[in-house]
Amino acid sequence: MASNDQTQIGADRKFVKSAMQVPLLDPDHEHDLAVRWREDEDEAALHELVSAYVRLVISMANRFRNYGLPMSDLIQEGNIGLMQAAERFDPGRDVRFSTYASWWIRSSIQDFVLRNWSIVRTGTTAAQKSLFFNLRRLRARINDLDDMTMTPENRKWIATELGVPERDVEKMASRLSGSDRSLNLPLGDDSQSEYQDMIPDEGDTPEEGYMARHDGDQRKRWIAEAMLRLNERERRIIQARRLTDDSITLERLGVDLGISKERVRQIEHAALEKLRKALTEIAGDPDEAGMLPGA
Repeated sequence: MASNDQTQIGADRKFVKSAMQVPLLDPDHEHDLAVRWREDEDEAALHELVSAYVRLVISMANRFRNYGLPMSDLIQEGNIGLMQAAERFDPGRDVRFSTYASWWIRSSIQDFVLRNWSIVRTGTTAAQKSLFFNLRRLRARINDLDDMTMTPENRKWIATELGVPERDVEKMASRLSGSDRSLNLPLGDDSQSEYQDMIPDEGDTPEEGYMARHDGDQRKRWIAEAMLRLNERERRIIQARRLTDDSITLERLGVDLGISKERVRQIEHAALEKLRKALTEIAGDPDEAGMLPGA
């Protein structure tokens, strides 16, 4: 086992060293590669483009090493995000590929950490993700280094900084300080029951599950039909702001689209009104049915 670990460490170091030796791209050459890939599906251009930014993946993966996951796995997930960025990047935008790719890389690694960090899953909303990844940093900033306790004053300060309830800060601090317990451990020395036997089943009944899936699929079809009534820019803004777990900021969308933050907000508002009208024509009251994106 030790030999296998050493072999893996050696392979990881060789990969990192090789990635760091790939030359950086100047803006013009980067743009040319992105155009060749997007317009001509030039795989050689794609390879050169992503190879130049594997160092960005390594740098970002290194920030998540404290969560106890293998560095090679973090890099692999970051590479997936890098490839997604290359697939979606529009070279016509006034933004560097490295800037655009950073968001995809970080998002991919964060999702991997959240999926694998603990048996007891943490939340997956944007606010809960922010709490998960920033709690330790904020506690260190105020010199709150006790893993087991947190003063009410410090808890309140962190909750205010991240815009989350104090009880969420307390729960997350407890999760991050505690160790995982196997659900297969017996309840006692002579017990045949395991901890998992005591977990109540709070899931839907088969009938409720079927109805929920049916209703959800129907709402997705209605929203997809209504989205077709928006123009390309409106669809892009609604998709980025309302139809993803991690909403993109108005400022960032403004940079990507080459317009002001206020203009993005105006377009989003108008697009939501168009969607509400379309959904009303298609299926009835969108607010009452919970169909309007972000409702």
